[in-house]
Amino acid sequence: MKRSFLVVLGAFALLAVVALAVPALSSGGADGRKVLSAAVLAPVTGPYVGTTNPIRSVNGGGLPWRLDSGNVDLRSDGRLHVDVEGLVLAAGPSEGTNPIPSFKAIVSCQTIQSGAAVVSNVETGLVPASTAGDAEIDTSVSLPSPCFAPIVFVTSPTGAWFAVSGR
Repeated sequence: MKRSFLVVLGAFALLAVVALAVPALSSGGADGRKVLSAAVLAPVTGPYVGTTNPIRSVNGGGLPWRLDSGNVDLRSDGRLHVDVEGLVLAAGPSEGTNPIPSFKAIVSCQTIQSGAAVVSNVETGLVPASTAGDAEIDTSVSLPSPCFAPIVFVTSPTGAWFAVSGR
């Protein structure tokens, strides 16, 4: 009796999971659900400075940077919000300031093309950045489907990263 009950309960649970998954699959997951939320961003430093150790083909900035605070919110429909405060150089003659007048974001996903695993990097437009290193990116991007293991970079206009989601 107990075993029959567990079998029926398991069948209902499986049915519920399938019922919830079908709408998400049919919409490509573009229903606005949160894909990535990062309350911590890491500035480029150490071996990631420059072109020697790119992350997903994105090179680090040419000098170390530091960051007071940053956060990222990425939604499945492509809405992206990035906020950084105090993203400034950590070394060199301009230490403590941001010499770059505008930033952009790059969303990097692992995806599938022609049956092969590939990296897809999607860029935003430029936004103003203050000399104190404050900037807000509020836009939408066209995410690949699927978008596995997303990473969000804050970059220069030419695409060198200064901060990245994670720690």
